[in-house]
Amino acid sequence: MCRNIRTLFNFDPPATDQEIHDAALQFVRKLAGTTKPAKRNEMAFERAVSSIAACARELLDSLETSHPPRNREEEAAKARARMEIRFP
Repeated sequence: MCRNIRTLFNFDPPATDQEIHDAALQFVRKLAGTTKPAKRNEMAFERAVSSIAACARELLDSLETSHPPRNREEEAAKARARMEIRFP
């Protein structure tokens, strides 16, 4: 259920709003224990996603590092290689 929660800090190009929203959505889904809320809970669910996404954006924008930004393609290739080992 949390596959979209990935490290989003220190990448070139920086994390997009969509990536942050997807991570926030997965986080809220995990907390709520459901992938789709009941009709009466949809507003609370969406408010939580928006709030967490805003907090995550604020965090990512305020973090500092002395390390050079990571390359998205290289990190994706490393992840694929790890998956090949885990699931041949």
